[in-house]
Amino acid sequence: MLKRLQAEQAQQDRNLQTFDELDFVHYSGQQWDHFHRSHALNILVHYPDGSTTTGLDAHLAALKPQFEFAPDTRIKLHPIKVAQGNLTAVTGVMEGTFTRPMALADGKTLAPTNKPFKLDMATFGRWENGVMVEEWLFWDNQAFLKQIGAAQ
Repeated sequence: MLKRLQAEQAQQDRNLQTFDELDFVHYSGQQWDHFHRSHALNILVHYPDGSTTTGLDAHLAALKPQFEFAPDTRIKLHPIKVAQGNLTAVTGVMEGTFTRPMALADGKTLAPTNKPFKLDMATFGRWENGVMVEEWLFWDNQAFLKQIGAAQ
């Protein structure tokens, strides 16, 4: 029983360490070819706007545009990290500066304002065999738009 609990705790610790590396190194450094270390190839990802993607390639395609309008986007802090069984819950602080045009869904672009943003975010992950197979991302899009000067 004790060995099983120790093994479970060790796996939970590895999942949290993997997540730290994901955000602090791979996401912040735009090291897209390293995401397979933390994400299953068929990962299901849920975004704050209610949309989802299936597959690592689709997830990366959804993440990359953020770096087009804010190439300095980064996450360097995880104030809260919790693991229970095969689940993790991690909060972070996403920062960057709106320095390049932002492509909008209607084909138009939003001119850069050179304003910084600093958003609290949270990620919940379900893990299997050392990688996330499902991920839920949360941040306040309205707060983001206000900070970059795109909304009142």
